[in-house]
Amino acid sequence: MNGEINRVVHGFAATQGLHATDVQALAAILDAEEPLTPGRLREHLGLTSGAVTACLDRLERAGHVRRSRDSADRRVVHLHYVNDAQRTARAFFRPLAAAATEARTGFTDAELTVVVRFLTTLNAELATARNQAPGETARTGLKGP
Repeated sequence: MNGEINRVVHGFAATQGLHATDVQALAAILDAEEPLTPGRLREHLGLTSGAVTACLDRLERAGHVRRSRDSADRRVVHLHYVNDAQRTARAFFRPLAAAATEARTGFTDAELTVVVRFLTTLNAELATARNQAPGETARTGLKGP
């Protein structure tokens, strides 16, 4: 599943002249409940400040995002997905959403509840493993191979 989704993401990146990381940034900006700042995007993507700046420069040049200053504190920059670019992305990824909808039709609500619980738990475990010190295995604290 992850491989197929990545192929779609890389296809979108290629059609837009972007890097895969740029698409991850776009997804984070789109999914944010309030406008992201470059700092919050950096934390979300796990990139350096310089890498986020380069990513945002590419996205802005490509017409996908715009930056705006906060009216109360001009030092704060907010990131916004440009409406036309957002429509382009939604159209490109619509077949992915349709495939997910089609796949769901073969499962009962009870089965989907279990699938969602499993995926939520897996994501939490993967995040825990990612945040642990290098060489340690999840939950044990033992040194890995």
